[in-house]
Amino acid sequence: MRKLFIGLTMAASLSGCAAREHIQSTARLTVVEGASALPPPVRGDLTAGDRPALIGPLDTIQVDVFNVPDLNREIQVDAGGRIAMPLVGTLDARGRTAEELARTIETALHAKGVRKPQVIVNIKSSVSQVVTVDGQVVEPGLYPVTNQMTLLRVIASARGLSEFARQDDVVILRTVEGRRMAGLYNIDAIRRGAYDDPPVYANDIVVVGDSPQRRMFRDLVALSPLIAAPLVAILR
Repeated sequence: MRKLFIGLTMAASLSGCAAREHIQSTARLTVVEGASALPPPVRGDLTAGDRPALIGPLDTIQVDVFNVPDLNREIQVDAGGRIAMPLVGTLDARGRTAEELARTIETALHAKGVRKPQVIVNIKSSVSQVVTVDGQVVEPGLYPVTNQMTLLRVIASARGLSEFARQDDVVILRTVEGRRMAGLYNIDAIRRGAYDDPPVYANDIVVVGDSPQRRMFRDLVALSPLIAAPLVAILR
């Protein structure tokens, strides 16, 4: 009976911890309640700030040279980040934007005698602009990064948090100017509007922590019929 009492007490304690606070307005958040309508976004709210899309190894690009159709082609960047073109030769494309690579190709073509070359480069598909999601999510893996990518959207791409996820133990690992850095986040606090949903960039690693309390709660629920059975037999 003592075991049953302890188990029920711990379960009640865990459920109490799971209770959410009511969302309230702050200097950074306006809460609209009751009959008040949530206002629609203005046009500027519907666009995200531009992030440079950088070309990386194994990306596929389309190169078009105005008035020189023989040079138009789809190219896959090799594993070392290089591309090869007639007249141009081999160029390092890694870490360049499409616009920067286009200007580099124009310079190389001009040096080979092409008069006023005009080049357009488009990134057709990218395997290098990805974020790694690991830990307690439903589907860990690599996910493409867009201008709108944030922590909550990355987790949604991974099909959400798993049963044992610890919402206050989410880490974004990032390299900034060669230095490894880690940001610590609380998913529940972000959902409640306590602070902004942080942006996520290519090469970030998102790790969702494991909650021992959630595992303990599941084990208690699984064991409760076994704990209660001897008590029921005694009462009979």
